[in-house]
Amino acid sequence: MPEKEKLRIDKYLWSIRLFKTRTLASDACKAGRVKLDGKNIKASYEVKIGDTYQVSKGPDRRMVRVTGLLESRVDAKKAVDYYLDVTPVEQTQAFKSMFQAPILKRDRGTGRPTKADRREIDDLKDNFFEEKEEE
Repeated sequence: MPEKEKLRIDKYLWSIRLFKTRTLASDACKAGRVKLDGKNIKASYEVKIGDTYQVSKGPDRRMVRVTGLLESRVDAKKAVDYYLDVTPVEQTQAFKSMFQAPILKRDRGTGRPTKADRREIDDLKDNFFEEKEEE
């Protein structure tokens, strides 16, 4: 795939598969979730090789260094060649999830928990937090 000399940030983020659509990438820029050196950038900002962008997408925060420019969207295996993920380990979602409490969900339509269910839920929560304090 031939490389381009000039490329908009929204098109770049879409082409390296950080966003599913170019519109989502553009909206992220407008909302201030794409930054260069801590400053918000517009969707029309011109990407330069070597720049590092901070991209927030929901709870996920990534730092991406540009290693090449793509003219169009490619498959995930090829897209990896055009950027370098320089996100510190502490900011990755996998690292953060180790410190979060488990989410307890009930199936839809099962109604409110019975007294016995409530006791079981409370015991699970207590045991979980006791284990975390011991570590």
